[in-house]
Formats: sequence, structure tokens, C-alpha cells
Amino acid sequence: MDSRLEDLRSTRNPKARIKIMKGHFATSNSHLNTYIDMSTVKTRHNNAKETAKELANAYMTNATIDTIVCLDETEVIGTFMAEHLADSSQMSLSAGNNISVITPEYNMQGQIMFRDNKLRMIRNQQVLILAASVTTGKTIMRAIESVLYYGGTVCGVCSIFSAVTKVAGMEIKTIFTSADVPAYHAYDSLNCPMCQKGERVEALVNSFGYSKLE
Repeated sequence: MDSRLEDLRSTRNPKARIKIMKGHFATSNSHLNTYIDMSTVKTRHNNAKETAKELANAYMTNATIDTIVCLDETEVIGTFMAEHLADSSQMSLSAGNNISVITPEYNMQGQIMFRDNKLRMIRNQQVLILAASVTTGKTIMRAIESVLYYGGTVCGVCSIFSAVTKVAGMEIKTIFTSADVPAYHAYDSLNCPMCQKGERVEALVNSFGYSKLE
């Protein structure tokens, strides 16, 4: 683990915590000056459960959820969200629902797709999209388009961190924003000021983590 990683805890719930590291990183869509590590909230059940509660609370009384589509390895959080939303002891519009928690596939063109055996969990269903991190919103836009293509209705978008507030006119419910990550910036790879200064990219990052470049 890189010693530069620093803890960042939610003011609403300290168990919802991420780690941040300054540097020069490249994703498939942009260059970043801050890497956000979400291993703790995505893999440790207690942290995932508390994170899920914070995200689910935004949908308790204003949306009925049939399916949660999990991007970026967020299935553990999505499962705890479904449990919280469907809890019959809660004041929730989704109470008693048998909520589906599914992960899409990506084809060779990068499009998001669902196999035939999962279509019943999308078609004519109220779908919540869950992501770990939203940088530009491009992946979320592809997810929304996919759900609509397969006949579902997107009733919400949420994430652990988001640098944007809306995608396709939909508000992103999130725990951390760029205001919580000082001086966070995402740049188009062709207009990256760090590249223009000759600063080398130190790691490639995606939803699985980061890989240092030698």
C-alpha cells in the first residue's frame, strides 16, 4: 500500500471512508490529479453496510426500487442497499420488494449490455444505478442508455464519490463530492496541464484500483 494514501471519512458516517492520493493518474476517459481508493467500502462488510445505508436513505421515501445495477465492483454495497430499502420495518417505498442486484457486461465497443437471462430484471423495472466513482459522467451515461434500451426506467443514480452533480438531468446522490477532496481535478487527456508541464503519468487507474507505471 502506498504510504501517500490518506484517509477521508464521511462527516455523516465515519465508517463510510475512502483514501486519496495526489499524483498524476490516467483513466480510460481522463487524467486525474488525485487517485481515490475505495477498497475499504467496497470489500469490508461493515464499512460497505454503513456506506449502503447512507446511499439508500436518499431513496427510502421518494422512489420504488426493483433493481440495482452495480458498476465498479459495488455489488457488496448494492446488496446491503437492497436489504435496507426492502426492510419492512423501515418507512420505505421499496419495503417488501425482492430487489435484484445485478452487474452488467461490457462488449468490445465498450457498450454496457445485459444477457437475456437478466432482462426480466431490467425490462419494465424501476432501476437504480450505483457506481463507485463518477469523474466525467460518461460511464453513467452509457449505463442509463443501456437500461433504457433494454426497457427499464432509471429512477436514480448514486455513487460513493462524484465530481459532477448531474448526468442526463438526473441528480447524482453521493457521499463524497469534489468539495471533500481538496483541489481534485479531472482533465481531458489532450489538455492535461500536468502532461503539458512534462509530468509523467505514474499509474493507470480504474474501478479495480491502480497499477504503477515503471
